[in-house]
Amino acid sequence: MVFDRKTFVIPDGTEFGERVIVTSGDVVVGDRCLIQFGVKTDGRVFVGEHVIIDGGLEASDDIRVDIFSRIGGDVRSGGNVYFGEKVKVKGKLSLEGDLDVGDSVEIEEGFEAKGWINIRSPIPVVIYIFIYLLQLLRMGRSEEVNRILEEIEENEEGIIPISEKFLFIPNNSIVGVQKSRIECNLRVGKKSRLIGNYEVKGDVFIDDDTVIHGSLKNSGDVSCGENVTIHGNIHADGVVKIEDKTHIIGGVSGEKIYLSKTASVDGELFAKKGVSFISPTEKKLKKKLNVLKTMLM
Repeated sequence: MVFDRKTFVIPDGTEFGERVIVTSGDVVVGDRCLIQFGVKTDGRVFVGEHVIIDGGLEASDDIRVDIFSRIGGDVRSGGNVYFGEKVKVKGKLSLEGDLDVGDSVEIEEGFEAKGWINIRSPIPVVIYIFIYLLQLLRMGRSEEVNRILEEIEENEEGIIPISEKFLFIPNNSIVGVQKSRIECNLRVGKKSRLIGNYEVKGDVFIDDDTVIHGSLKNSGDVSCGENVTIHGNIHADGVVKIEDKTHIIGGVSGEKIYLSKTASVDGELFAKKGVSFISPTEKKLKKKLNVLKTMLM
């Protein structure tokens, strides 16, 4: 899947429990997010700046938490752990690899590390670099200064590749037990289970065999795949499309509604531009035509 900073991505098979989100692959949490769950994954975890996570973190690989973030439970890692300045951990830290911590990091219940422990100086690295470059300029070694600056620019352009399957929470998102707020699009993978009501400023796509225990309210379009169950209402400003064998235990409203004849809606249907019914036969025919067009091109 292509990484898109404007889409909240929940991968296939993700389970939202009462206290923890269980998923697979890398987990990336943007800056200034509030997560009222813990996170457990078989990949890595990257947490941005000024993030609040009410639960703990558990990853089979590395965990990286940026400056001024707070973790409300235990942190367990099968790899290395990096904590930026002013990070606070309410629980205990345990890791199999190396530990790298910045200034004023607080771990309330202590830690166990099997690798190296590096405590960085409170003086920012950039100050050391500035002093070193200033000294080189005084010595007349401008060529050395240019070389160092070029290396710094190259490192800044580098990126950390994430796994093909990942969970991504964009900046400023709130993921709550009762209510979640997302300032961009939402994409939910197959066979996932979510809890809580979602307010989305964008489009929503829900893949097959997913269950959502809550309502959806968004400013764009909504597309529900096959055999989806939503225990709540759908209120969209755009087009709502509901595929085969999907069950909405509530009402549906949107600008226009496309409803499969095998889908069911327990509540009211309200569409400014009307409701159109899609038969399974029409869908299969369109898919065959698209395949045929691809073969002929």
